[in-house]
Amino acid sequence: MADKDDSAGRIAVNRRAKHEYFIEERFEAGVALHGWEVKALRAGRLQLQEAYVLLKDDEAWLFGAHVSPLLAASSHVQPDPTRSRKLLLHRRQIDSLVGAVERKGRTIVPLAMYWKNGRAKLEVGLARGKKEHDKRADTREREWQREKARDMKGRQRGP
Repeated sequence: MADKDDSAGRIAVNRRAKHEYFIEERFEAGVALHGWEVKALRAGRLQLQEAYVLLKDDEAWLFGAHVSPLLAASSHVQPDPTRSRKLLLHRRQIDSLVGAVERKGRTIVPLAMYWKNGRAKLEVGLARGKKEHDKRADTREREWQREKARDMKGRQRGP
């Protein structure tokens, strides 16, 4: 997914997901949106921190994503910022997600939302929860990489 790396097309990123979960597999899903939501997304008014994905009746739904409506949005519509939004996935993808969630006890986490060819796409990840010691090990590894980079930068300058 080239657009995901491009910060110009990125709408929002769920940074907490990488801290809380091991991401095993990633999927790209379309999102069924209202017109006022598209305008708000273009203004970057989306929060994914509390969002989660549920599978019910063989459909995937995004819950808890907060899209703040624009003040100049449509006056005849009562916007609901946290409404549930349907995710558009292929049948095979939904079936594999259902199997992983029911049999393996995995969870589905929204990772990022971005623009691709003028359409809003949501990157969802099939994830396994991290234990506290896993989170500490990740923090320790990140700090070690940062310290190593500082040391290498200092050595390049020379005495």
